[in-house]
Amino acid sequence: MKAPSESVATRVVRWQASHGRTHLPWQQTRDPYKVWLSEIMLQQTQVATVLGYYNRFLDRFPDVGALAGASLDSVLGLWSGLGYYSRARNLHRCAQTVVADYGGYFPSSVELLAKLPGIGRSTAGAIAAFCFSERAPILDANVRRVLTRVIGFDADLAVAKNERALWEHAEALLPVDDLATAMPRYTQGMMDLGATVCTPKAPQCLICPLMGACVAQRQGIPEQYPVRTRKLLRRAESWWLLFVQRPDGAVWLETRPSSGIWAGLQCVPAFRDRDAAVRASTTLATTAILRESPGFMHVLTHRDLHLHPLLLPVDEGCDPIGSGQWFSKSEWSTAGLPAPIRKILDGLPSR
Repeated sequence: MKAPSESVATRVVRWQASHGRTHLPWQQTRDPYKVWLSEIMLQQTQVATVLGYYNRFLDRFPDVGALAGASLDSVLGLWSGLGYYSRARNLHRCAQTVVADYGGYFPSSVELLAKLPGIGRSTAGAIAAFCFSERAPILDANVRRVLTRVIGFDADLAVAKNERALWEHAEALLPVDDLATAMPRYTQGMMDLGATVCTPKAPQCLICPLMGACVAQRQGIPEQYPVRTRKLLRRAESWWLLFVQRPDGAVWLETRPSSGIWAGLQCVPAFRDRDAAVRASTTLATTAILRESPGFMHVLTHRDLHLHPLLLPVDEGCDPIGSGQWFSKSEWSTAGLPAPIRKILDGLPSR
């Protein structure tokens, strides 16, 4: 038997006030810009990782106008290492849209927020709930887990109609009274429960405020929720990375294609086989020996990239063929680079 909607909301709101997280910087504000920034950064990224990036972003881009007026490369450079770079590109596009279409103010309705670049229904719901106390549900990974366990929702979420049904349940459980206080606290409370109590493995049911109202806890099988049959398919790829370096230390970088891995970032020329990389190196008028460093694996969400760095020192005036350009250390240090490329560049010997 399901708990009454208000009962669940009341328990979560009360628990969050006493036991929820309150130390995170984005919890101390109802500024849509700061909440939006945190929500985008927290997508598929741990809080501990986000904290430093969040503070650096606000130092560099204190408001949506500053972000909208920045170059994409400067945004990608500050994002470098956080991964999922499409988030940074959408962040920049969204800021420009807010400035151009809304005069620099985020719209207050979940419907309009969800139409902005990079903001889906869940992120829109979080902004609307936290900043405008709108009665809007969210379904990030933590909340999805809490919700499916509480109501015993065992339908396969890989099926679109089941995902839509879960959204309906999420909306039904929202607070109905004192929304100005209850909506931000309930939304945060559901996130906190999923992050600290209702965890994927070994959930702490004995200290959960929803114990007794939770179907999965009564069944004794909370870890079997949520149900999703479609699994992420992983693939392995090997890339050979050609680091061409001038005597002054500058390195040749190219802009990656607008789609695919590391889309839009600056990167050294990359090849899918070693022979192609070696052939490219022989087109340069240099007597230097191509040096190969030990390869390593870089793990992405759906790819295992086996990276093989190749270093080729060249003389001044010896430019590779292509649409790239030379970047001095001061330039590539602030450019949008994939994390493993930046790490290799940091370790290059000075010439």
